[in-house]
Amino acid sequence: MSNVVKEPRTVVRKFLARPQHEGVGATVRRSIGRFELKYFDPFLVLDEFSVSAPAGFPDHPHRGFETVTYMLQGAVTHEDFEGHKGTIEAGDLQWMTAGRGIVHSEMPAAQGTQKGLQLWINLSSKYKMIEPRYQEITSKDITEAAKDGIKVRIIAGEALGIKSPIYTRTPTMYLDFTLNPGAQIQQPIPVSWNAFVYILEGEGIFGNSRSLPITAHNLLLLGGSGDGLEAWNKSSKSLRFILIGGEPLGEPVVQFGPFVMNTQAEIDQTIEDYENCTNGFEKARHWKSESTTVFGY
Repeated sequence: MSNVVKEPRTVVRKFLARPQHEGVGATVRRSIGRFELKYFDPFLVLDEFSVSAPAGFPDHPHRGFETVTYMLQGAVTHEDFEGHKGTIEAGDLQWMTAGRGIVHSEMPAAQGTQKGLQLWINLSSKYKMIEPRYQEITSKDITEAAKDGIKVRIIAGEALGIKSPIYTRTPTMYLDFTLNPGAQIQQPIPVSWNAFVYILEGEGIFGNSRSLPITAHNLLLLGGSGDGLEAWNKSSKSLRFILIGGEPLGEPVVQFGPFVMNTQAEIDQTIEDYENCTNGFEKARHWKSESTTVFGY
């Protein structure tokens, strides 16, 4: 991938992600997956979450997509009915392919407030019923690069000539940029991909140097034409944002809560499978997470 951007993409829509309640006592700022933006192929949901014990996300199912959890502060413990358990801390990442079915919990594992991002990435019809799998990377093992006042954590994809080892079944880029005051970045994006920016801290100018600065908790949809992103930090404080892009699947999407399939018949079958603990949900019949017991859900 060339590092030269010849035709920067423009910002075509902007959303401020406002807080809402989710899980049990948790708060999320949802940008993708709400009524103004139900789906941005292949992305189903983007939440910036904030949770303190005993609140959290107790035992719940998924089928048909992937969840990517990126911790910004604190720690969260994940457990599932396959016996997989682990804790991710600030800067760590879990890339979970739910596939044909998983039931899991995600609960606070530290004092105070736990913060992070969770992204849901759709799977194509040929992968929706694969076996669940995980990729977990600690903060120290996430590839980083720095140049000219720019630091980037390369979670998926490539930036500044460096590639991430993460495998993405739906081709995806996920980059965490920090720009010092006065810094400017050009980041290539494959021409056919959808892409967006989510601002975590500070304020930045995106797509056109004459645009007005945009502040934290805003999601910026980038136009479909163009080969990359151009961004500037013209403020006196650092700017941190996430750039995410993915290859559109171009398939029908039927969603019922935590189940995402291609047809209503497949959703009906999924609900039946979950209720009857069959076809991938067999282990749900007798499983409860430790957090369910500890927190009394």
